[in-house]
Amino acid sequence: MPIPDHLQLQLAQWQSWRLAGGYRGRYAPSPTGVLHLGNLQTALLSWLQARQAGGVWLLRIDDLDTPRNGPGAVEAIQADLRWMGLYWDGVPILQSTRRGVYNSWLSWLRRSGQLFPCRCSRRELSGVLRYPGTCRDGRGGWGWRDRRLPSWRLKVPIDDPDASGDVVVRRADGFIAYQLATVIDELCFGISDVVRGDDLRAALPAQRSLFRALSQRPPRFHHGPLRCDALGKKLSKREASAGLAPLREQGLDAADVVGSLAAGLGLVPVGSRLSAAELLQGLTHDAIRAAYS
Repeated sequence: MPIPDHLQLQLAQWQSWRLAGGYRGRYAPSPTGVLHLGNLQTALLSWLQARQAGGVWLLRIDDLDTPRNGPGAVEAIQADLRWMGLYWDGVPILQSTRRGVYNSWLSWLRRSGQLFPCRCSRRELSGVLRYPGTCRDGRGGWGWRDRRLPSWRLKVPIDDPDASGDVVVRRADGFIAYQLATVIDELCFGISDVVRGDDLRAALPAQRSLFRALSQRPPRFHHGPLRCDALGKKLSKREASAGLAPLREQGLDAADVVGSLAAGLGLVPVGSRLSAAELLQGLTHDAIRAAYS
């Protein structure tokens, strides 16, 4: 099925960003609570990469999963980034305001025959690394059954080079899936490079399969290290989740925090104190590149 005119206009916008060239990055936290030190380390690395390249750095808030959003978290995220000197370009992008965009593409994917309804439960798929195609024939139907709606999955070709399996694009509870919203936004805002934590490396196959389904080229993906303790051990969720408040209560300022995070990335010696702007001035592209994979 041909892509309708209003979606063709979006494609033209995507292509114009790409043709214009230049670096366009983004940082995309979920507002489930305060930014922990691992989040802030990734934000710093993403910001440094964009600014060193003389590019654009956008702030996107991934707030589609409304039951998990914390009260005041969106404002707190912005306040913490400003406190650290990590200023973004333009206004923050709230995914919750873009549901119409995602639904338009979701509707086209369904009408073009690229989706199927899936009624497999989480329990049935527990421990399964790649969706086995159980519901691919679509016989379960799109409507209500046993008081439940199906999730919607993308039919990923068996010979897909990323071997992602059939990707969920709309959850059974009606929420747009993270993978679809992220891919659409990378395209809509012309993102050329994504710098994110290594824990999101596992999302790459599904996202590449979605880019391929839309016949679009993905951005370059880079994955920074996760926050570790002094012995090199990954912080537990409890240890990492305290955020900036305890550090401020100890009397630490932004220069202390930036220095600590930069040392965790191997960019400066342990014990360094400097602002984000001062850190940027002394870094080369190769030095920043060495901090991620």
